[in-house]
Amino acid sequence: MNKEVTMNKMGTEPIPKVMLSMGIPMILSMVLQACYNIVDSMFVARMPDTDGIVHAGEYAVNALTLAFPVQMLIVAFGIGTGVGVNVLLSMHLGQGNHEKVAKVAGNGIVLGMIMYAVFFIFGLVGIDVYLKSQSTDPIVLSMGKSYLTICTLLCFGMVMFSIYEKLLQATGKTLYSTIAQVAGAVVNIVLDPILIYGLLGLPSLGVAGAAYATVIGQVTSFLIALFLHMKKNKEVKSGLVYMKLDSMTVGAIYKIGLPAIIMQALMSVMTYGINIIFGGVSMACVTAYGIFYKIQQFLFFAAFGLRDAITPIVSFNYGMGSKKRVKSGIRYGLIYTLLIMIVGIVVLQVFAEPLVAVFGLSDETADLCILAIRIITAGFVFAGGNIALQGVLQALGCGIGSLVISILRLLIVVLPLAWVFAQMSRAAFFIWFAFPIAEMVAVAAAILLMIRADKNIICKM
Repeated sequence: MNKEVTMNKMGTEPIPKVMLSMGIPMILSMVLQACYNIVDSMFVARMPDTDGIVHAGEYAVNALTLAFPVQMLIVAFGIGTGVGVNVLLSMHLGQGNHEKVAKVAGNGIVLGMIMYAVFFIFGLVGIDVYLKSQSTDPIVLSMGKSYLTICTLLCFGMVMFSIYEKLLQATGKTLYSTIAQVAGAVVNIVLDPILIYGLLGLPSLGVAGAAYATVIGQVTSFLIALFLHMKKNKEVKSGLVYMKLDSMTVGAIYKIGLPAIIMQALMSVMTYGINIIFGGVSMACVTAYGIFYKIQQFLFFAAFGLRDAITPIVSFNYGMGSKKRVKSGIRYGLIYTLLIMIVGIVVLQVFAEPLVAVFGLSDETADLCILAIRIITAGFVFAGGNIALQGVLQALGCGIGSLVISILRLLIVVLPLAWVFAQMSRAAFFIWFAFPIAEMVAVAAAILLMIRADKNIICKM
C-alpha cells in the first residue's frame, strides 16, 4: 500500500473516529450558514405595525419567504462552482502542478464575477415578474421587492465568498474559511435589529434593513476570506494572466460542480413551487411554511455537513480498495446521520411551541407552523437516510443516482402531492403530508440504488 495513503487518517484511523473528527467541524460550519437564513426572519417577524399595516411582521416574513428561492439559487451557483474549483485545485496541488493550480483559482474568481453580473441584471429587470408569479398582495410585493433588490444588486459578497472559501479549504486551511464565515454571521446578527428597528439613532429600515444587514455580513466574510487567501495561500499564485478564461479549465470545474449546482438549485425550485401552491390556500400557510423551512434548516444543514464527511471517507477507502472500510463508512454514516435526525425530531416536537413563539406570529399562522412541525418531522428519519445515501452514491461515482434521489424528494413527488392536497377541503391540514410522503418514496428509491451499487461496485472490490 502506498505510504502516503497509509499515513492519511481517512485510510488509517477507525472509521467512527475519523468521521466524527471530520464531520463535526463541517456540521458546525453548515449550521452557521443556516443562521443567515433565519436571523432575518426572526427580527422582521417582530416589526411593529406601521402606516396602518396590521401584522406588518407577518407580511415581512411572507415577503422574505418569496425572495428566498432566489437567494438559494445564488448560493447554488456559488457553492457549486466553488466545489468544482475546490476539487480541481486540490487535485493539481497534489500533482505539484502550480501553474494549473493558479489557473483554476483565477478562472474560479472570474466565474464568480460573471455570476454576480447575471444576478445583478436579474435584480434590475426580473424581480417584479418573479414576485408577481407568487403573490398579488401589494404589501408583500412591495416588501419583497425592497428586500430582494438589495440582496441581488449587492450579492457579490455571497458569490465571491463561496469561491474564496473553497480556495482556502482546497489547501487545507479550513480554519481560516470558518473564521471568515463566523465574522460575517456575527456582523449580520448584530446589524439586523439595529437596521430593522432603527437603534442607536439610525433610521428604521424594516425589511430593507434586514437585506442590508445580510449583504454587509456577506461582504465582511468575503473581504476576510480574500485577505486570508492573499496572506496565507502562498501555494496559489495570483495574477491577471491566470484570470483569462480557459475552456478546458471551466469545463473541468463544471464537470465536477454542475451536479452540486443542480441539487442545490432543486431546493430553490421546490420552494418557489411550494410558495405558489400554498399561496392558493392562504397567506398564513406561506408564512408558516417559510418559518418552518428556516427552522428545519438547522437540522438539515447538520446532516449535510456530516454527508460532506461521509463522501470523502467512503471515496478515499473505495480508491484504496478497502471493502471493509467502505462498508464501515456507509454503516457509520447512516447511523450518525439518523442519530442527528432523531435528536432533531425530539427537539422540534418537544419545543415546537416555544420555537414558533420566538417569531411573534398571529395565532392562525403560529398554529399552522406548529402543525407543520408536528407532521413534517415524521419524515425526517427517511430524509436522513436520503441525505446519507446521496453522499455514499456520490463517493462511489454514482452521481446520477444521487441526483435521482434529489429530484424525487424535492420535485417529482412533493410538488404534485402538495397541489393535490391544496385542492382538498381541509387543505391547511393535509398539505403538510406531502413532505414526509416524498421522503418515504425517495428513500425507497435510494435503498434500491444502494443495493445496485453494492452488487455492481462494492462486492466487486
